Amino acid sequence: MQLASRGPSADNERPRSDRSPMTTQTHFPLLERVDSPADLRNLPVAQLAVLAAEARRFLIESVSETGGHLAANLGAVELTIALHHVFNTPDDRLIWDVGHQSYLHKILTGRRRRMDSLRQKDGLAGFPKRAESLYDNFGVGHSSTSISAGLGMAIAAARAGSNRRVVAVIGDGAMTAGQAFEALNHAGTLDANLLVVLNDNDMSISPNVGGLSNYLARVLSGRTYATVRAGSKKVLANMPTVWELARRAEEHMKGMVVPGTLFEELGFNYIGPIDGHDLDAVVKTLRNLRALKGPQLLHVVTQKGKGYRPAEKNPCKFHGVGKFDPQTGDAGTAGTDSRTYTQVFGDWICDMAAQDDRLVAITPAMREGSGLVEFSERFAARYFDVGIAEQHSVTLAAGMACDGLKPVVAIYSTFLQRAYDQLIHDVALQNLPILFAIDRGGLVGADGPTHAGSFDLSYLRCIPNMTLMAPADEDECRKMLSTGYRLEGPAAVRYPRGSGPGAAVDAGLEPLPVGKAKLCREGRDVALLVFGSPLAAALEAAERLNASVVNMRFIKPLDAECVARLAATHSLLVTIEDNAVAGGAGCAVAELLTGQGQRAALLMLGIPDRFIEHATREQQLAECGLDAEGIYHRVQRELAGRIASLRAVD
Repeated sequence: MQLASRGPSADNERPRSDRSPMTTQTHFPLLERVDSPADLRNLPVAQLAVLAAEARRFLIESVSETGGHLAANLGAVELTIALHHVFNTPDDRLIWDVGHQSYLHKILTGRRRRMDSLRQKDGLAGFPKRAESLYDNFGVGHSSTSISAGLGMAIAAARAGSNRRVVAVIGDGAMTAGQAFEALNHAGTLDANLLVVLNDNDMSISPNVGGLSNYLARVLSGRTYATVRAGSKKVLANMPTVWELARRAEEHMKGMVVPGTLFEELGFNYIGPIDGHDLDAVVKTLRNLRALKGPQLLHVVTQKGKGYRPAEKNPCKFHGVGKFDPQTGDAGTAGTDSRTYTQVFGDWICDMAAQDDRLVAITPAMREGSGLVEFSERFAARYFDVGIAEQHSVTLAAGMACDGLKPVVAIYSTFLQRAYDQLIHDVALQNLPILFAIDRGGLVGADGPTHAGSFDLSYLRCIPNMTLMAPADEDECRKMLSTGYRLEGPAAVRYPRGSGPGAAVDAGLEPLPVGKAKLCREGRDVALLVFGSPLAAALEAAERLNASVVNMRFIKPLDAECVARLAATHSLLVTIEDNAVAGGAGCAVAELLTGQGQRAALLMLGIPDRFIEHATREQQLAECGLDAEGIYHRVQRELAGRIASLRAVD
C-alpha cells in the first residue's frame, strides 16, 4: 500500500553534514531500519526493547529541537511499538485519542526523517491528520473521540464483511469525558470487533500492576477462557437462578484482582491492568486480543515521561514544552519580559477572590494552562477541576450561580465549543451571572486548526444576554475581567495565547464602561475598527494610511454611537478581528449599519473561510493578512478598487 505522505526518500535527504545528530544511522541503528510498520513486524520480539530504548532517545532529542508534547509520548513508547507489531496497520485501524502520544506512531509510519519539521509551517502536524498519512486513520486534537470513531469504523468493517481489527487508544484523563462513556455504552450493546486500550498514566484506576496482573491478563485474554466464558453464558442462560449465581461469583472473583466491573457491565470483556512498559506482556496480550471477537478493553498502566528523569519528575512541565536542553531538561529563554494573558488572568482571579468570597473557579482539566495554579493553592475550597468535562463545567457553574455563588469558568476557546448547548440552555437562557475567561482565542500557532479559537466571537455574539469583550492589551484584559465579573448576566472575556504588547497593568479591580469604544488615533477617510489583539498591528498600518483607529473593546454590546460617528466622517470603515470573518465582529458592525440605515463602505478583515494550518502565530496572522503589512495592503487594494469603480462610472 502506498503511503499518502512518507516524507523524503533516502536519496532525497539532506546531505549528512546538514542533518541533526538525531538522524544519523550510527546513533539509532535499529530505529533507522524501521521505515514502516511492516519493517517493525519483521523484527523479533527480543529486539523490540532495544527499539524502544532508541525510540525514547530519538523522541527526547527530536522534541528538544522542535518543542511539542513530550511526556505523554515517552509514556506510550512500548504501547505504540506493540500495537504496530501485532496489528496489520494501516489495514487494521489504529485511532489515537487527542494525539498527544502519537509522535512515535509518526516515526514508525515513514515520517522519521521529517520530525524536524514537527508543528512548523508546512511541516508535520502535532496530531494525527488523515491528509498526512494513510496510517492516521482519524484526525484528532480534542480528547475523548477515539472510542466513538473506532466504533464507527468497526461497524463499517462489519458491513463490508471485512475482518480488519479496530483499536481505539484512550487515556485515563480522556476517559473522564462524557463522550467516552456514551461510546462505551453504545459499543457494549453491539457485537462490533473493537479493542479499546485504556492508557492509564495518572489516575491509577488500580495499583494492581505486576507479575500477577500480567499473568491474569494473558489468561483472561486467551481463547480458552473466552470460549469457556461464552459457552457457559449460553448454557446457563436457560437456568436463570444458576446463571445469576455464576455471574455474581465471576464478578466477585474478578473484582478482587481487576477493576473491570464497570466495563464488564457496559458489555466489554475487560483485561488488565498490565504494565504498559513490559513489552513482552503487552505484545502477548494484544496477540490474544486480536483473535477475540466483540468489544474488548485492555487496561495498561504507564508512566508519563518514562525514561527521561526531568519529564518523570515534572510531567506537567513536559506535557507541552518548547525547545529545551536534552541533557538537563532546561528550557531556553522566551525572549520577552511581557506577561502572558494567562498570567494576567491568574493574578486577577486571586485578587478578586481575596475581595469577594462568593467567587469560585471552575476548569475542565486545564489548571496550568488556564493560570489557576496559585488560585488552587490559595483558595483550594473554592477551586473545582472537573476533569475533561466541558459540558459539566458550564452547567455546574449554572447551578452554583443559581444559589448565590459567582462562578468563573476558565476554559480554552476551542474547548468551550463542546459546551455550546449548556452555554445557551443552562446559562444564557436563565441570564445567570457567570464569567467565562476564554484563553487561546483566535489563532494559536503550532497546535494548528484543532486548537484554534477561530469561531468564538461568531458563536458567542449571537446568544442573547451575553456580554462579549476582547482585550487589546494586558491591562485591558484585567479591567474586562472585573467588568464581566460585576455584571448580573453571563459575560465572556476572550484573549489570545501568549504575551500581549507589554502594557503596564493597573493592580486595581476597576471595571470598564460597558459597550464603550476607545479612540486611539484620529486620521482621515479610513477608520480601522479593531476588536482585541490586532490593535498593535492596526496602529502600525494606520501610520502609513493616516487612518483613524478605534479600539472597539466590546463585540456585544457594540458602541453604536461610535460606529455611527465613524460612518458619518469616514469614507471607508475597516473591521479587524482575530476571528472568522463569517459571523464575527465585522458582521456585527455590518448588521448595525444596516439597522441604522447607513450605507457606509465596509471592509471586513479576519480569518478567511478555511482552516489555517499550523505555523507560528505570527506566520498564521501574516497568512490571513492580519499583520501590519497585510492590513495596509488590503486597505490600499480596497481604496484602489473604489477609485477605479468611480472612474468607470464617470
